[in-house]
Amino acid sequence: MQNWKARLSEIGDVETFDYDYMREGRKRPDPLPKLIAAHREALNRARERHPAGATILIGKSMGGRVGCHVSLEEKVDGLVCLGYPLCAMGDRAKLRDEVLRALKTPILFVQGTRDPLCPLDLLEQVRAEMKAPNFLHIVDGGDHSLRMPKRELQRASKTQEDIDQQILKAIAGFVDQLPMSADRSR
Repeated sequence: MQNWKARLSEIGDVETFDYDYMREGRKRPDPLPKLIAAHREALNRARERHPAGATILIGKSMGGRVGCHVSLEEKVDGLVCLGYPLCAMGDRAKLRDEVLRALKTPILFVQGTRDPLCPLDLLEQVRAEMKAPNFLHIVDGGDHSLRMPKRELQRASKTQEDIDQQILKAIAGFVDQLPMSADRSR
């Protein structure tokens, strides 16, 4: 997400954070309740620094998934998931879709077509059953990190920066159409 901080700053104030396990150099993530608590704490710190305006949670992979859980407890205006990990360890039988089905917050999924953790056919099935307004931006040829292989970039006469700018444009369009509320009470 650090690479995205400068880009996203073009459309609003951006606060980033790392989970404890990442700062401590551990490979295994903390249990979900601890991740949610850390995410909520970071959200509260960001709201103290930026008391006015909309709150959009943007996360990469697990950060997006945890942001979805946080949005069930905290009022946020929108969610953006960069490479949502729908399938646990790439196993199509182990879906992480319950939180998506419970959402009420508008959400934008940004997914690569080569992402084994989120096959687009499964995501479409889940999206069709979601209550929350949901949108999808597809990165053709993108992997779980939304990166395209160099040969595909060359064939398309594009750079990864071009792809990232298209993603930023999709995020900005999503944010622009959101109904924003200053009221954060539930």
